[in-house]
Amino acid sequence: MVRLKDIAERASVSIMTVSKALRDEPDVSLATKLRLKELAQQMGYVPDCTAQGLRTRTTKVFGLVLSSFTDPIFARVVLAIEERAHELGYDLLFMHTLNSTEREEACIRRLLSRRVDGIFISPVYRIDPEARIYQELLVRHTPAVLLGPPAKFCSHFLSVQVDDLLASYAATQHLLALGHKRIAFLCGPAAAPWSQERLEGYRRALREAGMDVDDDLVFQAGGTVEDGAKVAMQMLSESCDATAIQATNDMVAVGCANALLDQGIRIPEDLSIVGFGNILTSKYFRVPLTTVRQPKFRLGIAAVEAMLQILRSQPAESKRLPAELIVRSSTAAPPASKRSVGTSPAQSSA
Repeated sequence: MVRLKDIAERASVSIMTVSKALRDEPDVSLATKLRLKELAQQMGYVPDCTAQGLRTRTTKVFGLVLSSFTDPIFARVVLAIEERAHELGYDLLFMHTLNSTEREEACIRRLLSRRVDGIFISPVYRIDPEARIYQELLVRHTPAVLLGPPAKFCSHFLSVQVDDLLASYAATQHLLALGHKRIAFLCGPAAAPWSQERLEGYRRALREAGMDVDDDLVFQAGGTVEDGAKVAMQMLSESCDATAIQATNDMVAVGCANALLDQGIRIPEDLSIVGFGNILTSKYFRVPLTTVRQPKFRLGIAAVEAMLQILRSQPAESKRLPAELIVRSSTAAPPASKRSVGTSPAQSSA
């Protein structure tokens, strides 16, 4: 391993001069800096980040805690965080919670043991008003930024999030404008604030249109493709009379639509469906999906900027970014002859 001492001996200068030159200190001439940097590169010198961290009391490392990197919603958020962190000279340590509160606590503790300079967290939402590990982060004064809306147990931390309520409201308004009056809503996890806000956006749009919210049209659907397929079969078995479906996210929408198409339900001729998230699959699904585009890259950039403000002891506040409705082929006016989701086309025409 090449040391500063080795470079100093080769260049016939002091170790301090080499150190200052590689750190771009002002009291070393430009010519000397260039000569020593070129020599360090030729000799294969790599700075010891651990030693530098001991001097500066920083590690130049951020932690990133997500449910799973296979979740397509996070792909561009992570890309943005990594790119911006790289520009700033920071590395990232990635951790998966797999939506387990126990694993989330273990992940955050491991990052704390690595003395990371800050942590980005997509919380594992729970009903409990307190969570021990988040209380510990507060006591330690560890800089943390939430990727998503805060719940009660993590409400003391800055967050960056999409305006889920207004985005969901716009999606429901789109279906109402097409003429739909029986709109089913597929809810996400009950403990997740984003799920609650999307449901409230749907309800607000219906109320403003002078329509009552029919609880028989609200289904608990979770958040995965499998969850969407399962709720579709439930709707079929109950002969749901909805002419449109609004799903809590694109994965649920895709799972639901796929199951309905396999049962002979035509989209959008028999039934319209809207997702949320604008994941890549939504554009290339069997019927391109009308959905809500989340500003995922901008969310990641906003998260890093919030973290920098905390690290610099500058005033910082949470951010809610607007989303955009993307209209594709999965939504249209309701069919002229009304029939339930559980009725086949042949039965409808009989």
